[in-house]
Amino acid sequence: MNAELFGLRGRVAIVTGGNGGIGLGIARGLAAAGADIAVVGRNESKSNAAVDELRQHGITAIAVTTDVTDQPAISAMIDRVSGEFGRIDILVNNAGINIRKPPHALELEEWDSVIDTNLTSAFLCSKAAYPAMKAQAAGKIINIGSMMSIFGASFAPAYAASKGGIVQFTRSCACAWAADNIQVNAILPGWIDTDLTRQAREQVGGLHDRVLARTPAARWGEIDDFAGIAVFLASRASDFVTGTAIPVDGGYSIMG
Repeated sequence: MNAELFGLRGRVAIVTGGNGGIGLGIARGLAAAGADIAVVGRNESKSNAAVDELRQHGITAIAVTTDVTDQPAISAMIDRVSGEFGRIDILVNNAGINIRKPPHALELEEWDSVIDTNLTSAFLCSKAAYPAMKAQAAGKIINIGSMMSIFGASFAPAYAASKGGIVQFTRSCACAWAADNIQVNAILPGWIDTDLTRQAREQVGGLHDRVLARTPAARWGEIDDFAGIAVFLASRASDFVTGTAIPVDGGYSIMG
């Protein structure tokens, strides 16, 4: 196998929400493959800590404090990354939140907050990064969906709607930008051990046992389980792969 297929040396990646959870797992994988990283998030101290860790791979990493629901802030973030690195090769739209309530209990402000953070931010960041990728005739965009893109859940109407939207948005971008040699794909995480799902286990009774019972791998996922798929989708190895939505869930989604 040609290691250069998966090598990312000289590439520049933006990872939104890259200071923790799945985003940090992805950033670790990209950095280990040689990519320089811009960690984008609202929590400056967490982003700085993530950057310090990523630099141990011998790459350049910066923290960019940004509200990814704010279009001018996103434009400023893209300008900074382009200015400091001279290029943008990879965009990972990972920033996300969840508010666990049934539809009848969810307020409009809560719905808007989830949709804006999880879905609209992916649109805004992708649109902002597109000119740089088009100019260099190459780019990789990785959108983070969810198994809730496939399944329903009574306690996650806004989250599920946002993640279902991510899959369709991914397909639209893949069609629109294929001629520019930009590949756009989605990853659909299953039940992963993160701060968000720890809250879910506190809020949803019996969730832990139900997840283990349905998952063929018989465990919760870890954030580092996303390093390999991220490197694949960010590298030359996936140049003919676009518009896909790939579950990373230990087999959860194949169980009847």
